[in-house]
Amino acid sequence: MYIHRNTDWPHFSWDDSALLYALTQVRHMQGKLLGKMEALGFSLQTEAVLKTLTIDVLKSNAIEGDHLDYDQVRSSIARRLGMDISGLVPSSRNVEGVVEMMLDATQHYDQPLTKDRLFGWHTALFPGQRSSLYKITIGDWRKDETGPMQVVSGPMGKEQVHYEAPPAHKLEKEMQGFLKWFNRKDHIEPVIKAGLAHLWFVTIHPFDDGNGRIARTIADMQLARTDRSSQRYYSLSAQIEQWKNQYYDMLEQTQKGSLDVTHWLLWFLECLLATLNQTDELLAKVLAKASFWRQHQSTALNERQRYMVNKLLDDFFGKLTTSKWAKMAKCSQDTALRDIQDLIEKEILIKDPGGGRSTSYGINLPPEEKVRLHSGETID
Repeated sequence: MYIHRNTDWPHFSWDDSALLYALTQVRHMQGKLLGKMEALGFSLQTEAVLKTLTIDVLKSNAIEGDHLDYDQVRSSIARRLGMDISGLVPSSRNVEGVVEMMLDATQHYDQPLTKDRLFGWHTALFPGQRSSLYKITIGDWRKDETGPMQVVSGPMGKEQVHYEAPPAHKLEKEMQGFLKWFNRKDHIEPVIKAGLAHLWFVTIHPFDDGNGRIARTIADMQLARTDRSSQRYYSLSAQIEQWKNQYYDMLEQTQKGSLDVTHWLLWFLECLLATLNQTDELLAKVLAKASFWRQHQSTALNERQRYMVNKLLDDFFGKLTTSKWAKMAKCSQDTALRDIQDLIEKEILIKDPGGGRSTSYGINLPPEEKVRLHSGETID
């Protein structure tokens, strides 16, 4: 039996004693992280927020198989937050919509979550009023015109139903109850409330599509309320994306049976703890990048060089070659080679071992900075 058909729905229960250890660790790590960030200064905090929000948007969409462009997401967030950074690129309507939803949730976390606000998020997610090739209801609850809302897998004729959501005629009442609970000040531990909010919303499944992304956004909004800060330094979606199979399995198991959600909340806390532990890697990269630019603050670079060096300091995959530089910087290979040779003379780039047509280049960093940039050494 699906939990929303239980006579006591939606009165969830859980075992506080089973969650205590994980919850204590999460709260300790949250406080430790916020303390570290306060000590970094405004510019590094801003860099960390930009990187975190970019990762969060990318990974939340990747969970659904939707892979957005890194530069477009980063540029959209930077523009909306008024950040003066180099290398901004135009962003598609889809990217702008996802970013709009995330920033509204996290930057205005202290405002009530309402039906109109959810409808606005949903409309922003689907600017073309379509999900893949299918036209869907936008900015309103689903209508179930073609049958009940089901989560299925498998080939046609052999589909496996993993979940069936409440019928459409119940959605208005279901969502009224959810929103009233979410906005109410109660005695539920705030991190626990984030896990409950995610589960409750995705169980109702009120939209034709986008329910998972909106559920994770609501959880982020509640976590911002927990931190009492719009500055986001950790991405829950990044960890969920790594544990995607566990995530879907846990949701499916929890939505069948009783309203005791202890196992879901324990998994949520463990996922959040892993997120907070991995955030040290992000901070290591931010600090390594800041140290690099302090060292080269008086070095004259053109816009292409600054853009490409920042790419190398962020999440550059593979080897940097002249042809890759030309493609990414949108210039000729001759110009790319001149840019690279100039950076070698300024001791910013070095040649990797090898030569000829396979010549590649890397950032010239001291060994300790390479460790921080590439392996995410823990910062104490």
